[in-house]
Amino acid sequence: MKLKDNYLLLLVLVCIAIFFVNLDAIYVNIMEARNFVTAREMINLNHWIFTTLNDEPRYEKPPLPTWMTAVSMLIFGMKSLFALRLPAAIMGTLTVIFIYKLGLKFSENRKYAFLSGLTGATSFYILYSGRDGQWDIHTHAYMIMAIYGMYKLFTQEANKYRNAILSGLLLGCSFLSKGPVSMYALMLPFLIAFGSVYKFRNFRSRIIPVALMLTFAASIAASWSLYVYYFDTNAVTKITDKETGRWLDYNVRPFYYYWSFVIQSGIWTIPAFVGLLYPYLKERVFSKTGYKFSLIWTLASVILLSIIPEKKSRYLLPVLIPLALNTAFYIEYLFRRFDMMPSKEKWIVYFNFGLIGLIGLVFPVAGIIYFQDQLTGIQPWFVMTSICLAVIGLLMFYYLKKNRIKPVFYLTVWFIISIIFFGLPIAKKIEVNPAYQSIAKVDVYREEHPMPVYEFRSFTPEIIWEYGRPIKVLFNGESYDIPDENKFLLLSTENNEDKLRETFSAYKIEKLDEIDMNPVGNKHKDRLYRDLYLVSKK
Repeated sequence: MKLKDNYLLLLVLVCIAIFFVNLDAIYVNIMEARNFVTAREMINLNHWIFTTLNDEPRYEKPPLPTWMTAVSMLIFGMKSLFALRLPAAIMGTLTVIFIYKLGLKFSENRKYAFLSGLTGATSFYILYSGRDGQWDIHTHAYMIMAIYGMYKLFTQEANKYRNAILSGLLLGCSFLSKGPVSMYALMLPFLIAFGSVYKFRNFRSRIIPVALMLTFAASIAASWSLYVYYFDTNAVTKITDKETGRWLDYNVRPFYYYWSFVIQSGIWTIPAFVGLLYPYLKERVFSKTGYKFSLIWTLASVILLSIIPEKKSRYLLPVLIPLALNTAFYIEYLFRRFDMMPSKEKWIVYFNFGLIGLIGLVFPVAGIIYFQDQLTGIQPWFVMTSICLAVIGLLMFYYLKKNRIKPVFYLTVWFIISIIFFGLPIAKKIEVNPAYQSIAKVDVYREEHPMPVYEFRSFTPEIIWEYGRPIKVLFNGESYDIPDENKFLLLSTENNEDKLRETFSAYKIEKLDEIDMNPVGNKHKDRLYRDLYLVSKK
């Protein structure tokens, strides 16, 4: 088989380019810092089961992805951002592969399945989550693999028990990655769509395998939670109450907040929207049944997520999986019929891909204007990005003029890959905060005069990650614990200075330095800034 016909191998190569290249280009964000600190404390403090963040219980998230990250740390080192984000990249790749495999299974069309995988790999939030050390991609990757097994369980007579056991194991792993999130947002909509379109035929013959699947899933899912609850009941109860309340009154958004969900697919926003227009597309797709299945799955996921009061854009990640399958029906239709489509149908295609091509052509000029004095430090990367995007833009207009949509689609994928290869390194070198000072500065003072260091009110995950070890917080939720030492270093935000001086009114307080961990010069976050004080008894 020729390489161009080996769709799965080509998809894996695209995933390597998208998820694994320049993984260390972007600085660590708050969610990553939480996860990386927890993984580090597994190793340094032996907290493999009773997970912690800054040496405080952290049971909000199950530990499977953290275990994977900790193992990667042990192999490649704790300072390698590539190693820290490697598990997410692997799970992103598996997500795309099983989008392909599921699409192939229910459509029996390899080209369509390939287009589904490419659309998924280059959809913004799948791409972002597969390059970011957060746990959303883990839970949904395990779930799409479980769904693939469930689809086979419900549609094939052979290997029912094997499919049931594997699906159960993967369901448990999904829960052990981020609780029931994916069961609600990805599996339940799948079951609704499957039941609506394919029905659960001959279900009686599958009752025992399904029961076996659920048993395996429940055993794995409950294992860590029950163990931690049994041995640390108070902490688990307190955290559970807090998390339950957050779902009801934290980041509450209106029901329609997710209705613009197609935007999360990024470069495929317009094709994704057209793919949802059932009256238009139902007679144009090669498989009306498969199209209805992906459409209902997508819409059911959005509706179920909309019911939950707490809403964040990143919670739409599971929607992008069936959306990729759904969008691919429209793209496959364009592949077959674009040159014969009436002009009134073509204009939106010209607009979508013409806009991408125009961005590629304009980037060199816009970049020179935007970066200006910073060009010296980023010149090689900027030149390569400009050449690639401009050439892609020119080729896109050329093929659009020839009514050849296939190369235009593949050039769009190359557009994304070019940005990852040559554009992301630019992020490391621009808008660096000139006032940046690492928390490591604290140890400079401790080398001269060894003494403990404390946080006054609360800690920031990025600061703890950079510091390399826990920093005890004096505020216990009700009052401030006064250290026993006669002299110590104290970190505090600017807005807590008055409270700090009131709490330590019997102490001599001397401001030593300022810690500014804001990596970007034009964005200042107060939580990444600390004043460093020397506090000593009078």
